[in-house]
Parts: sequence; C-alpha cells; structure tokens
Amino acid sequence: MDQKQKVAFLGAGSMAEAMISGMVNAKKLPAENIIVTNRSNDARLHELENRYGITAVKRSELKTDDIDVFILAMKPKGAEEALNELKPQINKDQLVLSVLAGISSSYMEELLHDEQQVIRVMPNTSSMIQQSATAISPGQYAAMDAVLTAKELLSAIGKVYVIDEPQMDIFTGIAGSGPAYFYFLMEHIEKAAKEEGLDPELAREIGAQTIYGAARMMMERDETPTELRENVTSPNGTTAAGLAALAKHGGGEAMMQAVKGASKRSKEMSAQLQKVASTN
Repeated sequence: MDQKQKVAFLGAGSMAEAMISGMVNAKKLPAENIIVTNRSNDARLHELENRYGITAVKRSELKTDDIDVFILAMKPKGAEEALNELKPQINKDQLVLSVLAGISSSYMEELLHDEQQVIRVMPNTSSMIQQSATAISPGQYAAMDAVLTAKELLSAIGKVYVIDEPQMDIFTGIAGSGPAYFYFLMEHIEKAAKEEGLDPELAREIGAQTIYGAARMMMERDETPTELRENVTSPNGTTAAGLAALAKHGGGEAMMQAVKGASKRSKEMSAQLQKVASTN
C-alpha cells in the first residue's frame, strides 16, 4: 500500500481501536497517516493519539480533501446522520470502508454520491493482535484497485476474505460475534476447572492453548472438522464422555443457534435501515 495514503476512522470505539492497533503494529502506514475522529469525546481521542502515535481530531475539524480511505466505525444507529454529513465533504473516487454491521452497500451508496466506491468490511476484535478474520464485500461501484487497496490495508490486521454481500450476515454470525462465543466457552471451562480444584488462571491458559493448537491443526491439514474430531475420539474414552455430555446438554445445537441468531440480527438491522432509507 502507498505509504503516502491517509486513512481516517470515523468513530473511536473498541473496533476502531482494534483496527488502529493492528495497522500501527504492522507498519502498513506511518502512524501519523492514520486519523481518528469522533463527535465529542475529546478524552477518548487524546487516549488513542497518545497510545498509538496517530492523529486525532474532532469530527468538525477533519479535513477530508487529502483522505484516501474513510473507515466508518461508529455505531450503526448513527450511520444515516454520519453519511449525510460526510456526503458534501467527499468525492466519489474516495474509498469508503464500512465496519457497520447490517448496513448494506446499496444503502450507503444511496446516501453518498452516485457511483461512490463503497466496500463493506467485517473484522473482529482479534484485529488488535493482527489475527482478525476479516470479510470484505465490494459495492457495485468499487473498482478493482479499491478492492486491492482494501485487501492490502486490512491484511495488516489478519486474514482477509472477499465474499458476496448476501454472505456478510452469516460471516457476522461466525467471525464478527465469534470471539464472544470463545470467551463464553472459556468462562465455563474456568468454572468447571475451579470446581475440580484447578486454578482458574492455569485452566484459562491450558484451555486457550488447547483451542489455539486445535485451530492451527485444522487450518494446516486437509481433514474436515468431523474427521479431526473422530481421530481424537476413542470409543468409551474421556473425549467420548465429554462429547456425550455436550450432546446431552445441547452444546452443538446451542452453537448453531448462536451463529444463526447473530446472523438473523444482522439481517434485521439491515432491513430496518433499508426501510428508513426507502421512506426518505
């Protein structure tokens, strides 16, 4: 990526920070070429500026002429207002990356310029350690150069997948919400370990290393998850007993419903915003 390019984050929440941290650590751009802004929380802006060496400005003071990539990272409920405010300040050739869950590229294109280059982006909080699973879905006017720019920029925070927009909701259900599923699992592993007399912090480290190793094995081998599970499950053994307990208490079904529930909510949010857009 061109080291002279400038990237502006509109929004200074946890996801914005995760992405900023990953980009700064990866040295894809000079820190001073990364700008973060919000409407009113000056303390938060100063915090990010001091922590990462980036440039922080109030939203009203952002100069947009020399920005190459805008990253929309505010809360989805503030999207319409932010897009309407941004429209007179940008041109259609500037790239807009949207981290707004449930908000379609067509909705953003409608509120911005005709033929605005828009790409939907779904990273997760592992961006902070450059291990995100990030999906990008180009809008209808995004040029190939824009897609390549997005891929290179976001590769600083992990692995990037280009998917069709209808798949973005299920990606959200898997990767966007996925870290929370893992943390939820670890909470219960710690609880079980404590009840069995093992120090929870040690259980946390053991559990995390076990899952990390299993994930690496799955990514580096050709076997399916089913094949890998069967390979480590001996009849009447400890793993079989554990899996039987999971099945008895609906573990697999609960995970499927978690993914589907997050995906469904993403679709609902998109439909709600599309309805608002069609009535304006």
